[in-house]
Amino acid sequence: MKAKPYYHQQNTNAAASGGGGGGYSSESSNGGSNSPSPPPSPRRHSSISHSRRRLRTKSFSFFRRDSFALTVSFIFRRNLRYLVLLCLLYVSGLIMCVGPFAGLVGHTPVPGSVYRSHEIFGKLWDQIQSDNSSAIDLSSVWKYKRLKVQKPCLNSTSPGPSGFLIVEANGGLNQQRSAICNAVAVAGLLNAILVIPRFEFNSVWKDPSEFGDIYDEDHFVATLDGYIKVVRELPDLLMERYDYNMTNIPTFRVQAWAPASYYMGEVYPVLREQGVIRIAPFANRLAMNVPPHIQLLRCMANYKALRFSDPISTLAEKLVKRMIEKSSGTGGKYVSIHLRFEEDMVAFSCCLYDGGKAEKLEMDMFREKWWKGKFKRKDRVILPGLNRINGKCPLTPLEVGMMLRGMGFDNNTSIYLASGKIYQAERHLASLLKMFPLVYTKESLATPDELAPFEGYSSRLAALDYTVCLFSEVFVTTHGGNFPHFLMGHRRFLFDGHSKTINPDKRKLVLLFQDMNISWVTFKDQMEIMLSENDRKGIIVPRVRKINRKTSIYTYPLPECRCLQQSHNTTLQLTQPAR
Repeated sequence: MKAKPYYHQQNTNAAASGGGGGGYSSESSNGGSNSPSPPPSPRRHSSISHSRRRLRTKSFSFFRRDSFALTVSFIFRRNLRYLVLLCLLYVSGLIMCVGPFAGLVGHTPVPGSVYRSHEIFGKLWDQIQSDNSSAIDLSSVWKYKRLKVQKPCLNSTSPGPSGFLIVEANGGLNQQRSAICNAVAVAGLLNAILVIPRFEFNSVWKDPSEFGDIYDEDHFVATLDGYIKVVRELPDLLMERYDYNMTNIPTFRVQAWAPASYYMGEVYPVLREQGVIRIAPFANRLAMNVPPHIQLLRCMANYKALRFSDPISTLAEKLVKRMIEKSSGTGGKYVSIHLRFEEDMVAFSCCLYDGGKAEKLEMDMFREKWWKGKFKRKDRVILPGLNRINGKCPLTPLEVGMMLRGMGFDNNTSIYLASGKIYQAERHLASLLKMFPLVYTKESLATPDELAPFEGYSSRLAALDYTVCLFSEVFVTTHGGNFPHFLMGHRRFLFDGHSKTINPDKRKLVLLFQDMNISWVTFKDQMEIMLSENDRKGIIVPRVRKINRKTSIYTYPLPECRCLQQSHNTTLQLTQPAR
């Protein structure tokens, strides 16, 4: 059955029409069919003997089928008991070995389930310091290359516009970026005029920034000219029709990852009729599988049209140049790390580190304060050890440092740290600074006066981090999210298809970090293998047949965005074109 769209029109005159719901609802109140049952078939006249033979044949057939069904049912029920029993035993074992009862019953913890990285570091620190093997050359970290095949971009023509499209983007910097790119694609799909996207105020991010505060509006409009038309606001005549109230405009609540067919079948007719529609909220509301000329619009928006505003670009350029200067010992090349070890991330992960009972109590209080009873529900079982085994725990600064030293980066490597406020920063950063003394942040690179206009604006601060990470020789992601996914895609676009990113195998790392018998040589061997694997995966291009795409175009922009790539020196791309 075709899914019903959730579309409503809020109107101040709705009460006059007899209801408060909205005028264009396409939901049906008819839950079933009202048609009468068909009449019985007429009787057939046949001989008694023929009827008996047919009855015996049917009875035998039913007997065989029923016997088979009963046998299958019996076998299934019997095996199901064993299956359920095995599942219960497995879960019970995990709870006993990984959960809070492991110490009580005297079981040896499952490998990788307990945080012992600080003990490993203490044991191996002398070997790390005395390691005289040659350091990795930052200019030759990445050995895999992808053959660049330049193809012309698709040309598409469209008839006159069908109306105006308004979207409201929510979330942080990169979730909003996703919404903007998708809005450009939907506008192209519907042949609509796009109104500059509006940003919803988010209670988590608490950033009141508008589009023009973060992105260059003039550049956005000009770059997309010839592809779609973009305006800053609705014409006054349309606003007057809706009493200058955006909520009165016909509004769609679109399901996540809606296909192009939904927009053409459900949204387009209303757009043609009303002349304007609004989609709110608008995050991940368009499927990855869209026609090639629509996919190209995503590429245009993400890599050409979206350029940070002058205040952000100016300071970001200064930070990049200062990082290059600080990295003179490595040819101006540096490593950037997106470190997700803020207090809220540690609390939300439900992972345990080396803080003992005091840390657990602190995290329990933090969770209760910010998420109320979410983590105390009866149906929620918290297993910190299992989270760690499954790679769901944020890496600590110490773990990131050991990984990089194991891969061959020495203490002369300059590191840019993109992060919020680190949980218990002084304690957790101490080991990282022992291994890498040259660690910088936007706060240490910029003056207080330079940062003052950005304070209190999380998205603008994130834009600074994004830019400095974008132009690093090596980018390290530690805990997923929109920020690293967009960065990896952007770096693939800039660096001829290579993401130049270290995305650690945390399931493997936790095993190594709990092995108290491991030597530094063995650990280094494993890290070099991991680096090589990241080098290989950095050039992966997903197989895309026609419009059958399963991966995010924002993380894997090739092959669709290849026609927009240019040969350039990426360090010179920071300079804004003359206006």
